[in-house]
Amino acid sequence: MNLRKPWLIGACVAGAFAVGACSSMKTPATADVAVSQAAVESASSADGAEYAPADMRSARDKLALAKQALAAKDYKAASDYAIQAQADAKLAHAKADTAKARSVAATLQEDIRVLRVELDRAKTQQ
Repeated sequence: MNLRKPWLIGACVAGAFAVGACSSMKTPATADVAVSQAAVESASSADGAEYAPADMRSARDKLALAKQALAAKDYKAASDYAIQAQADAKLAHAKADTAKARSVAATLQEDIRVLRVELDRAKTQQ
């Protein structure tokens, strides 16, 4: 074997490692984008846009950036944006759930108040 150009062999080995590293980053980034897409859809179906519009807008914007970065093969940025989008979507979902729970609690409190008034009226009529 002729080893007159060891730098060429080194460059080939380094290139092979770089290609391997890039392809190994693609799978997690793709998965992160898919998980974020599901989180945004879940928050949307939980009325996140109604109860937390800023968080939903942020989640959708970051998801779009993640998809753009994935298409540009910038897997690190795609993963980062996807994780941020997922966090924003989860926050929107939580805010929507909280708002709905507060609404139900307020309704129950009003129902309890009405029942107490009715009980008091029934007691005074006896």
